Amino acid sequence: MLFITLAPAHAQAIRTADVTPLQVPAELVAVRAQPAIGPTMTPLAPGQQPLTAALLTNYVERQKALRAANVFGQDPGELTSDVLLGYIARGSLGGNSAVSAIASFTSPAARPQPALNPSALAAYVETSYQPLSKRLDHANAERDCLAQAIYHEARGESAAGQLAVANVIVNRARSSKFPSTLCGVIYQNADKGRYRCQFTFACDGRADAPGERRAWARSSQLAQQVYAEFALGEQVGAVPGSALYYHTTAVRPSWSNTYNAVAQIGSHIFYSPN
Repeated sequence: MLFITLAPAHAQAIRTADVTPLQVPAELVAVRAQPAIGPTMTPLAPGQQPLTAALLTNYVERQKALRAANVFGQDPGELTSDVLLGYIARGSLGGNSAVSAIASFTSPAARPQPALNPSALAAYVETSYQPLSKRLDHANAERDCLAQAIYHEARGESAAGQLAVANVIVNRARSSKFPSTLCGVIYQNADKGRYRCQFTFACDGRADAPGERRAWARSSQLAQQVYAEFALGEQVGAVPGSALYYHTTAVRPSWSNTYNAVAQIGSHIFYSPN
């Protein structure tokens, strides 16, 4: 009986790579074989080794020995092109870290400029910096404007009604359609003439000095609370953040037909634009 084995016609002999890695030096093998906590100590479970001076000294000495080991097995002498190409030839087939490392040094990536630099600091000082005294004056003025608005617009309302009026003022200051400060919102167009402003008390020609002590105290306390929420970016929450208008139930302005009524609190109806 005759057995015939057929081999594929395209089979070819596989050659071993011409370049083989160097043998690891014996001294490096010996250093790597030592446990990190020392050759004579009994290993402990991870996290149970106490950080002692002896352990730290052993780690430092081991790192020094690893760095001092001669990976070439002999004195490499001067770093020539032959030595470098031989090192690259011994790299992994999937990708050579030596080539990547060389490329990173010859073409370093651009580092982003730190956010805090002399130019940015100078620009801040020029445009945004304010001394503490000026910031305190601004905060006090904002609270006083808000207290005036609460007092004159809603001092006869409940706490919820007063808060809702203050909420609309904050919503306007946060909207791009109105000034960005509370005083700017409250006294917008007050210089245009009588009854040309947004809030009647601001341009009716009457003195704004509060005449009711207890009502003014309530308005001032509420203004302090609401201003803190405004400064911190928090929501007041009495009416939706989209509510920018209101009027009393005693009147019905023409614009009320073009906006959406979102709440009625006390004698005020609040609206949001469509």
